[in-house]
Amino acid sequence: MRIFSGIQPTGRKQLGNYLGAIIHYVAGQDRGEGIYCLVDLHSLTVAYAPADLREYLYDTAAILLASGLDPERCIFFRQSDVKEHTELCWLLGSTTAYGELRRMTQFKEKADQQEFVSAGLFFYPVLMAADILAYQTNEVPVGEDQRQHLELARDVAQRFNARFGETFVVPEARIPEVGARIMDLQAPDKKMSTTGGSELGTVYVLDEPDAIRRKFKSAVTDSGRDVVRGPGKEGISNLVEILAVVRGLAPEAVEKEFAGSGYGAFKEAVGEAVAEYLAPVRKRYAELRPDERELERTLAAGADKARAIASETLRTVRARMGVGPPESA
Repeated sequence: MRIFSGIQPTGRKQLGNYLGAIIHYVAGQDRGEGIYCLVDLHSLTVAYAPADLREYLYDTAAILLASGLDPERCIFFRQSDVKEHTELCWLLGSTTAYGELRRMTQFKEKADQQEFVSAGLFFYPVLMAADILAYQTNEVPVGEDQRQHLELARDVAQRFNARFGETFVVPEARIPEVGARIMDLQAPDKKMSTTGGSELGTVYVLDEPDAIRRKFKSAVTDSGRDVVRGPGKEGISNLVEILAVVRGLAPEAVEKEFAGSGYGAFKEAVGEAVAEYLAPVRKRYAELRPDERELERTLAAGADKARAIASETLRTVRARMGVGPPESA
């Protein structure tokens, strides 16, 4: 079982990133060969400041390590250090239809938010497919919002295999049943976001405990009192899912525990649980983040391991497509 996933090193990581992705990266180390990538090339597709990108990359690396990623038990690296990603992206472009990329929901949404829409943003899903397929990935832990991109990667792999011969493993998505889509605490109809979300509605992994408690205390709910999920109760549904993941419970167990308690006590309980849950990560991050040289050494060692796998895939792809000298040359 080979597991691959990537995370963008843009902005401060928030609770949605943590519950929807990072904790599943850590768990994956016990289920198979985990390969986890800081996808800095994907971050170039929208406006950014180069100095900020480098800082956020180190921030994200330290958060992942503080959360439990172990470079001795997984492969952890920076995308741009493994050139096979970009070469495979270009090669896969020949088996990706223009119409498929035009239908990508995230491209439409992000394009509508920008004055300048880069070709890189349009080609983003092909690079994501290359990230995944380069490692002959069996399973990709993703949030619900990435399902469409994963389906494209599957289509690209199947089309390539049909045209050039069996080359790629066709990956499967692994989407958590609970916590796959954490919503903004102030706008529970919108996903919690590293960029573009409300400050009071976004809980960051590195927030101080008092800030976390304050944000949950002010979370938008509805005019009722019952702590149950359902239509018209998006805010409460979001809080129930958050507490369920943090405590390792089923959402139904959370609803039963807080039956009749009212929203105020419930929001306080969720805030307290999240603050306690993130405290060890915040502490370990403070120990890891200052040593950027060590972070670079960790990423470089991971890139060497990743390159060994990806280069084999590229060798096969080139031969199947007739690119470069024949293998016998």
